[in-house]
Amino acid sequence: MNDELVFYTHPMSRGRIARWMLEEVGQPYRTEVLDFATTMKGPEYLAINPMGKVPAIRHGDTVVTESAAICAYLADAFPQAQLAPPPHSPLRGAYYRWLFFCAGPVEAAVTNQALGISVPEDRRRMVGYGSLAEVLDVLETAVAGEGYVAGDGFTAADVYVGSQLAWGMMFGTIEKRPAYQRYVQRLTSRPAAVRAQRIDDELGAAIQAGKAG
Repeated sequence: MNDELVFYTHPMSRGRIARWMLEEVGQPYRTEVLDFATTMKGPEYLAINPMGKVPAIRHGDTVVTESAAICAYLADAFPQAQLAPPPHSPLRGAYYRWLFFCAGPVEAAVTNQALGISVPEDRRRMVGYGSLAEVLDVLETAVAGEGYVAGDGFTAADVYVGSQLAWGMMFGTIEKRPAYQRYVQRLTSRPAAVRAQRIDDELGAAIQAGKAG
């Protein structure tokens, strides 16, 4: 059986989330770097992800897209990395909760704010996130302690939650609350996170140098 792990990405994309997760998993993988305007919209990649977006992974014959789904899949595909609570653990609920809270309400609320979309107060029941302020307050409760979002152990949910917070604070779409900053600092100092950032920074620099040349 072909169980090769292939990672489709661009260093200036949400692919950085999947890269970090892959480095945490610690399994060999091959990287395919795509260009936004050409190869990402070409027929070969559209057969992998018809949305024409990255990241995506192919593990043998299995294709997974969407950053949160990739994190969850890799955690289950490689249980030896211990990046998810065991299937019957009570912590599995918190793990799923915060992973998909960030993939759903947080992503939607932050994106709408960045686009200047304001939901009228009398229409908040129509949107899954209610308001950005509510979303950020709830998220703060998940990261305020010294542990992680699913108990005392680091999981794939922390990769995704931490990435959302780090990017949001970097680009000014999420306010820099002390609880967020402490949580992100703890996560991004992990060896796998440092490795992943270095790889993507070097790829990004090489792409820019190629364009300049």
